Parts: sequence; structure tokens; C-alpha cells
Amino acid sequence: MSIAPPPTRPLSDLKKTGQKALTSYRPFWAKRFGPAPFLPMSREEMTQLGWDSCDIIIVSGDAYVDHPSFGMAVIGRTLEAQGFRVGIIAQPDWHSPDAFRALGKPNLFFGVAAGNMDSMINHYTADRKIRSDDVYTPGGGAGKRPDRATLVYTQRCKEAFKDVPVIIGGIEASLRRIAHYDYWQDKVRRSILVDSKADLLVYGNAERAIIEIAHRLSQKKPIESITDVRGTAFMRRPDDASLDGWFEIDSTDVDAPGKIDALLSPYMTTEEAAADQGTDCSKQQEQAQAAAMPGAAGSPGAPVADAAPQPGMPEIKPIKIIRKTLSKTDGRALVTPRDRTVIRLPAYEQVKSDPVLYAHANRVLHLETNPGNARALVQRHSSGGVDRDVWFNPPPIPLTTVEMDHVFDLPYARSPHPVYADENGSHDHATKIPAWEMIRFSVNIMRGCFGGCTFCSITEHEGRVIQSRSEDSVIREIEDIRDKVKGFTGIISDLGGPTANMWHIGCKSPEIEAACRKPSCVYPGICPNLHTDHGPLIKLYRRARALRGVKKILIGSGLRYDLAIESPEYIQELVTHHVGGYLKIAPEHTEGGPLSKMMKPGIGTYDRFKQLFEQASAAAGKKQFLIPYFIAAHPGTADEDMMNLALWLKRNGFRADQVQTFYPSPMATATAMYHSGKNPLKKVTRDSEPVDIVKGERRRRLHKAFLRYHDSNNWPLLREALKDMGRADLIGNGKHHLIPTFQPATDGGYESARRKNSTHAGEKVAPNKPRSGQILTQHTGLPPRVTGAKPAPRGQLTTGGKSAPGGKSAPTGKPAPKPASKRGQR
Repeated sequence: MSIAPPPTRPLSDLKKTGQKALTSYRPFWAKRFGPAPFLPMSREEMTQLGWDSCDIIIVSGDAYVDHPSFGMAVIGRTLEAQGFRVGIIAQPDWHSPDAFRALGKPNLFFGVAAGNMDSMINHYTADRKIRSDDVYTPGGGAGKRPDRATLVYTQRCKEAFKDVPVIIGGIEASLRRIAHYDYWQDKVRRSILVDSKADLLVYGNAERAIIEIAHRLSQKKPIESITDVRGTAFMRRPDDASLDGWFEIDSTDVDAPGKIDALLSPYMTTEEAAADQGTDCSKQQEQAQAAAMPGAAGSPGAPVADAAPQPGMPEIKPIKIIRKTLSKTDGRALVTPRDRTVIRLPAYEQVKSDPVLYAHANRVLHLETNPGNARALVQRHSSGGVDRDVWFNPPPIPLTTVEMDHVFDLPYARSPHPVYADENGSHDHATKIPAWEMIRFSVNIMRGCFGGCTFCSITEHEGRVIQSRSEDSVIREIEDIRDKVKGFTGIISDLGGPTANMWHIGCKSPEIEAACRKPSCVYPGICPNLHTDHGPLIKLYRRARALRGVKKILIGSGLRYDLAIESPEYIQELVTHHVGGYLKIAPEHTEGGPLSKMMKPGIGTYDRFKQLFEQASAAAGKKQFLIPYFIAAHPGTADEDMMNLALWLKRNGFRADQVQTFYPSPMATATAMYHSGKNPLKKVTRDSEPVDIVKGERRRRLHKAFLRYHDSNNWPLLREALKDMGRADLIGNGKHHLIPTFQPATDGGYESARRKNSTHAGEKVAPNKPRSGQILTQHTGLPPRVTGAKPAPRGQLTTGGKSAPGGKSAPTGKPAPKPASKRGQR
């Protein structure tokens, strides 16, 4: 097989954008200290390194793992490589500012992030129930970070050192940078920049922006002056003098088609066409008669065109094009230079009370996400009679291959900080961090995703342009794991990223890529401008598994199977050498309605991949299986769609154990559908396409029950629903029936493959602690207050020291038991 070298993004591409390479900055003077074994978490470690202070302190809701899969480590090591002294405050006690003074006052700024996950998603399930664990905490224990961690940490940093700038970032800040729907409060919240009162927000992949900001602050430039860095958001007054020369357009003009000329009928005469437009042909007829007269211009024998004009006729002059400067409010500002144009989104006060405007704002936001053509956005937030604008600069320019190599080749320890070690100095027992264990022997080879799935946050955060490492850089990391990581047995658990098979895949033309505004490169079909050659990835796999000491390389990242079927040789390579018996993929649904709202391919594409997968497994002499993942209660899903999915599952012999219910994460397109009932994938108007939204506990439980049709606890609910849908024919004891007529005795419990996720009837819970599966009544970011009051009587709900009826208990009271008569129905 002849394999072409993988396409790369050279550093020369940056010159066209006016951006500096990560390695082109003059290092800060503290570069002389060299890299630290671990970024310090205490004053004692700073002393050992010879530091008297930190230039930058990063505050994170995750435990500190010095690994390139953890955001704090990547940003910390990247800033360290620029010569800055970086300290880490991980999972601090947020009840007072004391923990935020542990490393002293930073010379430049605090960098605040909630962690690798949004803190609310980290704390609560899709049913708004408290999670029993936190995979980013030693021992997997919950409760080490507050709700809305970015807000709380920023407040504490401001209290600890009032004059130190605070820059927020990470996925929580990135996805909440705009006025956004909050699933946990069921309302639209303000931009997190407004609520946190931070000085600056960095969104997306932050290396390029944070390096530029750090160097400017080190040059004593005030943070208020940093308004031109891509990938940042900041507060600005409407009368800011620096806005001179900018053109502002209303967002409702962005998606307008403009004037469309009607097509003329080829069967109409000239006179009929003129009459149809409200005119006549008299003038044209007079001109034609004059032209036919002897000596007239254009008639036989007429003088040549450059003859002197006839008396009484106007002199013919050339047309001159005169450019006119447009005012900021001129509607024609649509044609102004994109780098000097800002789009005004509907204000927070409008979108919070008008779901249609919210959906429109979400659509415009997603139209302006391509770094090659995105314009700045602005959204007004008013408070106390004062108008302030949140200004969003265009997204950051993606890292080149050389820059990606630089970031991933930094001296990571690839281990949790020693402070988390147990009494034996190990991280493998009581203090094990589950998230680190998952990626301990994995290698991230790329960033970004051009799939555009509406329920996913990868695209919103990392962008649609794939950023790939070089083959040599990936091989070096595998060798480092082999030689340096304790416990390596010869198996690489993953060679992937957000998507397993998008490494070095992208648009065939940089010019087309820079001009494109499509939300997906693979929906509704694969774009003809997308090259789908998996040859370089096959070559990487072969080189990696040929390394000395490497026994097997598994692919654990999600596979884009509609892209994989374009390269049957890749499927054969994957199935023969890199599947450990099971391969998880995500068709998400079988029906066209929900799939169109997800921007996922039809189930026929899955069938084609399954056929190639089974053929390759048979050829390799292996018995391997596909594990498909599906989503329940996604916007656009009717009850009949879930019923048809359940029938498909039964026909194909699948019994889903872990069921994924749609989770409305901030800023996602599907979340805008959920809140507004409109489809932002198309132009949003008051009369535009409505979307079937699955809300309410009973209907969400029903959709989840269809995915677990085999669970006898769900049969009473399914029987009732099938009768209401007129499909009682699916109730019976035959193989073609969905559920049986008989009902065994059940306790209403739920048995999961993950023991912690199981719910058992009559389960006892320790007093004065949140019960697993219990809904909190407040989401302030602070824990329930311990007042010393006696627990509330059973059947009452304690909220802020008062009791209220409700049958549930607050975190400080005892749980109220469920009525015995309803246990079999839950």
C-alpha cells in the first residue's frame, strides 16, 4: 500500500493570520529556574525550587494530575515553557479565602477553571440527581468542589487579593460565556463573565491566548487594555472610544437571504413580461423605430460609434465607482471587512424571556465559530440601570502541527502530584484518581471535531478544525509511557482524542475551509471537499504497535463510523489489531426525526459499518462485537420513535444496560432546541419549525424505559404507554412482542453494571448526608449550612432552616421513605 504523508498545518499558515507562534516569544526572566518536577502546590515546594513567589496561580476543581489530558497541567506547563513560575491550587476549601492564599500573591494573575467538566454536570445526573462519585478526585469521593465552581473560586480569589486580575477559562467558562440556558435552574442565566466579575474570559483551546495575555501583563500593561486577543471575552461600555472604526450590525440581518429576483417565464412575450412588472413597452418601441430610420445609429449606413454626438443628445461619460463610508448603524455594513465588524446579539434581558430570540442568538453564535471567517459578537447585559456589553472576540486560530508537538512534548510527570499518594507512596489504592487511571496509558493524538453533533460540547469548545500532532511526536509519547510510567504492562489503552479517526483529516482546500460556515463536514453527507484518506492513520497504528515493549494498542475513543466506511482498509486494520473484543460506537438512534436534530447519519450507515466490521472480524478469525450507544429523550424524539428504537433493539438482540438520557449542556444546539422548541439548524422565526421536546419526569422516564424494554420494572409504564399509543399488539408473550403480559414481583430497584449507579429499594442512607439520587433545592455553589438544628420530621423538606411539605428531605435531614404502594411503579 502506498501511503501519502499526512497533511500538516505549517507555521507559515500563522503569518496569514497575523498570529505569533507559541515558541516565538522572548521567555520571561524566570526561565532560568528551569522546569519543575511538579508545579508547586505549597510554599514548601516553592522554597525547594528557589521561588519567592508565583507569577501565575491556577485554581482548579480537579485534583492536579501532571498529564496532557488535564487542562491545568497543559496550561501550567505551557506557561512554564514561556519562563513563568506557575503554581497550582487544586480543589481548595472554598468556604473561606484562606486556601486561596496558600501560595501567596501571584505577580501577574489568577487563572480559574472548574476542571475538565462543567461543575454542574460533574455533580448531577441528567435527572438532576446528585452523583455519588467524582472521577477527578482522589478515591473518587464527591463534594470536593462547589456547584458553579468558577463563580465561587473567582469570588474567593478576589477576596484573597483584591488587586490581582482573575482570568477564567476551562470548559465551564467556555460554554457559559454567553447568556445561556441553565438546565438545573430551568432558566436563562447571564454570561458567566458578568456573574463572576472576572477581569477576562478565555474560551476554547487557550494556549495561544493565555501566552499572549501573560506576556502583556508581564510588561505591566493593564488587563483592561487587552481587548484584541482572539478567543477572549470581556466587559465593555457601549460608549467605549476604542469602538471608533467598527461597524455594528444587528444579528437579525445576518441570516437574511436578501433581495431575490423573480424568474421570468420563457413563454411570455416582451409585452406580457413588461405588463407583469407594471410597465409597458412604448418607450422601447419608440427607440426601436428611431433606430430603424435611415442614418440612425445602428441602422445600415449609420456613422461609426466614435462619431461626434448629435446636437441635443447628452454626452456619453464613463461610469465612476465611488466608495462611501458606511455608518455603524447602516444595514449595508454586512459587506464591511469582517475583522472590523461586530454582530449585536439580542440582549440578555430579551433572550431570558423570549425563547425564540434565544434560539436565534444560539444559531448566530454557531454560525460565527469558524476562525477563518468569524466576526466579533456583542451582547448587552444591563444591571441597576447601567448598560454593559459582553464582547466576544473571534475564536482562536488553531494550533499548527509544530505547536501541537510543542505542547505535548513538554516535561509532564504523567502522574498525580505526590500530595495524593497513600502511605506507601502509591496512587493505585485508596487515593487513586479514577480519571487518571482511565487515561494513564492513553495517548491523545488530536483535538477538535467536525462532526457537529448538536448534543455534544466538543465542537463548541475545541472547534471544528482538526489540530493534529505529528507521527514522531505520538511515537515519542508512547516510548515515554513505556520507559517512565509505573505499572505499564505493554498495552496502550487508547490512541485517539475527541474522535478516534479524524487525525490529519480535514478540508482539501485551506481557502474553502476558511470560508466555510457549515456546522458539520459529515452531515447530511460527507462534504466533497473533505479528504477521507485514513492511510496516514493506518501507518501510525503500524509503527506504534511495532515498537519494542508494546504488546497491543487499543482504540478506546469514539469512532466516527460514517467516516470509517469510506476506508474499508482502515476498518480491517482496526478490527484485526486494535479491538479488544468489543467496539463501542454511537448511532444514537434509528429514526430520521431525532437523527436530523442530532445531525447524525441514518441507521443504514451503521448497518454498512456493521457489515464491514463482521467481515473483517471473520477474516481475522476473531469473534468480536459492536456495542451501540443510544440517547433517550433527545429533542425531536416522539414516543413512537422510541418505540421503534426499542423494537430495533429487540430484533437485533441488544439489551442496553447503561442508558444515556439527553443532558442539556450549556450552549449546545440541542439545548437551544430543548429550551425554545425551535430548530436553530435552520433560520429561526416565530413561525419556523417546532421541535418535539421531551420534558417532564414521566415522559423522560418513558423514553428511558423504551431503551430498557427488558427490565421488568419498566413493564407497567410501557404497557400503559403502548395502550395509549394504540400499539397494544406489542404486549404479549411471543417473540415478536415487545413486553409480556405477565408481571413478576419487583422492588422498583435498578441494577446497573456500575454498582454505584444502582438503586435498591429500601436502601439505608447515613443521616446528615446527601442521599444518592436526591435533588438539591438550591444551586448557589455553596453547601447546605450546618445550623445545629434538629433534623426535620419525616415528610417535610428543609430549605434554609425552614420546613416545607414535599415528601423529600434536605441534605441535613433524614430521607423520607417512598410510599410502599408505589415502589413497584418506579
